[in-house]
Amino acid sequence: MNIDNPLLKLFRSKIYTAIILLFIVICVGVLGYRYIADYSWIDAIYMTVITVTTVGFAEVNPLDTESKIFTIFLILSSVVIVGYAISIITEYILSRNNFEDIKQRKMQKRIDDMSSHIIICGYGRNGKQVAKKLLAYNKPFVIVERSKDVIEKFQQDDLSFVLGNANEDEILVEAGIERASTIICALPSDADNLFVVLSARQIKSDLVIISRASQETSYNKLKLAGANNVILPDRIGGDHMASLVVIPDLIEFIDNLGVVGKRNINIEEVKVEQLYNATQEKTIRDLDLRSQTGCTVIGFKDDKGEYIVNPEANTKLVPGSKIIVLGRPEQIEKLNSEYDIT
Repeated sequence: MNIDNPLLKLFRSKIYTAIILLFIVICVGVLGYRYIADYSWIDAIYMTVITVTTVGFAEVNPLDTESKIFTIFLILSSVVIVGYAISIITEYILSRNNFEDIKQRKMQKRIDDMSSHIIICGYGRNGKQVAKKLLAYNKPFVIVERSKDVIEKFQQDDLSFVLGNANEDEILVEAGIERASTIICALPSDADNLFVVLSARQIKSDLVIISRASQETSYNKLKLAGANNVILPDRIGGDHMASLVVIPDLIEFIDNLGVVGKRNINIEEVKVEQLYNATQEKTIRDLDLRSQTGCTVIGFKDDKGEYIVNPEANTKLVPGSKIIVLGRPEQIEKLNSEYDIT
């Protein structure tokens, strides 16, 4: 439970106040009985406790008039303060279970306001890497996770979670699948990922679905179920390790093209429509991104989805196409600022 919740802060301040008031009453009672009734310290503490708690035991020694008046005021004040403390503690215990509901409603409202977001199913090793990358690119996303402990552990990072099994259509709807642009199935079981792919494709036909697969035999099944892309982490990992032996410097350079931190992006994919009015056809040379931002165009994807590595300067930028640019983090940031790319 997040102790930074405003309601918890309010209860915490009230509880501290009640404890301080009780401490003051007990100190006043002990000092009063010690010096007004002339009791010993032990007898003064005993009299204070039985008076404050109103248990009804007889006094240690007969009280004189001044001591009786003091006892009356001590009883009246302690009844009010103890009653206040009990009410605060009771209210806290009864309301504690509602904090989770309040936080969940607040989070659900935030999710309901999202559109064109990404849904991550599972927050294990792969899911965490996906979230880290999306955070670096400021992409909105929702995580579907069935472990309450995992959600409580990472909820303080302001991540949007939906508690439940991604296999259930109702949970996907809570995650806003009808408004989402992409769903990433990062569950550890291929069978679970297959079920999510089938459900997601049935709910939204134009959804981009990316799934993880542990077994190579699951690749074709996930593709047939409707996944746009299927990733085999073990195959990629093994290929990466072998490449570090064969071409280590190149692989290290490629690794540095990824995201190291939230502001260290070296490579960016940009839609042509974000750079200029695509109805007026231009070429890569016409854009002249190198002189304006320092970024270099290293790739081109046409409107049919075909990729060209290191395209020619006279490559025409038709509507629906994209360019891949390379640059230092400050150059990428300048590009995004220059063309208002979010």
